[in-house]
Amino acid sequence: MNARELSWNWWPTGIDATAKGADTLSYGFGVSAVASSGKYAPFWLQSNQNGDVSSSPFSGNLYAGLYKEAQSPTRWYDYDFAVQLTGRLQSRIPGSHFSTQQHIGTGYFILAYAHVRLFVFDVTVGIKPMMYEMQDSLLSMGSMIFSGNSQPLPRVSIGIDHYVPFPGCYGYFEIKGGLTHAWVADNIYIQHEWLHHKWAAVRFGGKLPVNISYEFHHAAQWGGISPIYGDVGSDWNSFVNVLLARGGGVMRNDQQNAQGNHVGSQQLMLTGKWAGWEISAYWQNFFEDNFAFIGDGQNVRDGLWGISMKQNRWPFIQGVTYEFLNTTDQSGLWHDRDGLCYAGNDSYYRNSVFQNGWNYFYRTMGNPFLTSPLYNEDGTIYTLNSRVRVHHLGVRGDIYGFRYLAKVSYARNYGNDNTSRAELSHNTALLLEVHKQVEQAWGLDFGFRLAADFGTQWGNQIGAQLTISKRGLICKW
Repeated sequence: MNARELSWNWWPTGIDATAKGADTLSYGFGVSAVASSGKYAPFWLQSNQNGDVSSSPFSGNLYAGLYKEAQSPTRWYDYDFAVQLTGRLQSRIPGSHFSTQQHIGTGYFILAYAHVRLFVFDVTVGIKPMMYEMQDSLLSMGSMIFSGNSQPLPRVSIGIDHYVPFPGCYGYFEIKGGLTHAWVADNIYIQHEWLHHKWAAVRFGGKLPVNISYEFHHAAQWGGISPIYGDVGSDWNSFVNVLLARGGGVMRNDQQNAQGNHVGSQQLMLTGKWAGWEISAYWQNFFEDNFAFIGDGQNVRDGLWGISMKQNRWPFIQGVTYEFLNTTDQSGLWHDRDGLCYAGNDSYYRNSVFQNGWNYFYRTMGNPFLTSPLYNEDGTIYTLNSRVRVHHLGVRGDIYGFRYLAKVSYARNYGNDNTSRAELSHNTALLLEVHKQVEQAWGLDFGFRLAADFGTQWGNQIGAQLTISKRGLICKW
C-alpha cells in the first residue's frame, strides 16, 4: 500500500451532506417443505435458521413479506424496515413434551422491524435478529451469545451498528456498540421476562492491510414473575443492577452474585486484506462469572477459535471457515467445596432462578452445539448438554450461477456434570445447500438443502428441504 492510498482525513465518516439516494420497496414470498427419516429434522437443516425451520421430521412453511432496504450509506440519514409473516404446518414429534412441537399449525413473524440511521447513530424497534458480525455468518457454527439459532426477540436497540472512525484518528481507529432492551415473549417459565444486552467494539488499522479488533458483549435475563419466587425485580433499581452486573433484588442468590442471569463473551480478531482476499483469525471467549479480559480468568480454556477466508477474485470458492469449540472446562470442577468457593462448574446457559436458561422457544440463543431443550425427552426446559468439543468446517461459492454452501461438524458431548470426563454421545452433522435463480421461470429462486446426522446423539438420519421463493420490486422513489 502506497502513501496515496492512506487516509489523511481526520474524520472519514463517509457521510456527504449533499448526497441523495434512491429508495425501493420490494416484496417477497416463498414456500418450503422438509422431510426427514429420523425423529427430528437433521441438525444443520434446522440450526441457526432463526427458528424458521421446524425440528419436526416433516414440516412446510409459507411466507410473504415486504422489505425496504437501507440503500444510501453516504446520505446523512438512511432507513429500512421489513415485515415477514410465516405460516407453518408440521408433524408431531412422538414423545415430545413441548407445546411448540405438538401444534400442527402455527404462525409467527421472523421480521417485523423499523430501523433508522441518523448520521452514524442507529435506532431499531421490532423483531430482528441480534447482531454479531465478527465471523462469516453463513459458514460459522454460531457465536456464544447470539447465533441466530432461535427466533429473534422483540427489541429496542440504540447505538452504532457498524464500525465508524473515531474523530481525530484519520480512520485508523474505529468504534461501534449499542444497548438493547428485549422482551422474552415465550413465557415458558418466567412470565413477562426481559433481556438486557450491551456491546462495544474497537478496531485498529483502517485502510492498512492488517486490522486487529476486540469485541465485548454482556447480556442478562431479568425481571418478570417466577412461579417460585414471585416478582424477581422489574423496577428501575433492578434495571440498574442488571446494567452494572451487580447484586440486588429480593433473593439471596441475586444479592450475593448479580441480579438476573448474566452471560458474556469477548472476541479478538486479526484480519489481513489484500487484492480481493480477506483472512481472519479469531478467538471468542465465554464467561458466566466475574469479568476478566480475554486470555485471563478461570475459563480461559473454553472458547471458540476460528480462521476464515473470503475472496472475490474466483467465484467457485468464495469463503472457507474452520472453527473449534471447547466448553468442557467451565471454570473448573467445583463451585464450592469444603467451605471454599471455587466459582467453577458453571453449567453454561443454565440458571437456578431463570430455569429455562439461555433459551427462547426451547432453542438456545447461543451456540447450537450446546444442545437446545427441544431435544430433552424427560421434559426438562433447560440445557442438559453444555460441555462439548466441536470441529467445524464450512465452504461456500458460486459455480456457474449455482450458489452453494457446505458444512461438516463433528461434536463430542459430555453433558453437564463437570466432575465427569466420560463422553456421553457424539454426532457428525453434514449439510449441502444449493440455490439457483431461473429467469425463464419468472425469476423464481429454487433451493435444495440436504442434511444428515451420523452418531449416537440422535442416531443416523437424513433429511432434505426444498424451497421456492421470489423477490421483486414494487416501487422506487
